[in-house]
Amino acid sequence: MPIKPIADFSNFDALDIRVGRIIKVEDAQTKKPTYRMTIDFGGDIGTKLSCGAYRNYPKEALLGRQVLAVVNFAPRKMGPEISEVLTLGVPGDDGATIFVTPQQEAELGAALF
Repeated sequence: MPIKPIADFSNFDALDIRVGRIIKVEDAQTKKPTYRMTIDFGGDIGTKLSCGAYRNYPKEALLGRQVLAVVNFAPRKMGPEISEVLTLGVPGDDGATIFVTPQQEAELGAALF
């Protein structure tokens, strides 16, 4: 992937990236194999849905996992599903997504800075 142009710090500052815990994982009703994950962000944010092609993880391996997600994007329609937050990840060697997670347990709803 080519390097993107220089961005102003305000672009980053506008994103609300928070720690959440996956509390439910289901198969989404999309064309591509996708999970519908319920993520608890605690406090004022509460639970949100995220749809993503994280099928390289078995469902049971996702339950209880902490992840980072952008919580202030507008909901996005994915086929018949609605994804309320963007769960962050990076590509692995085989192209499958690897979640971005805190290195240690973090408070639900903690903001990335």
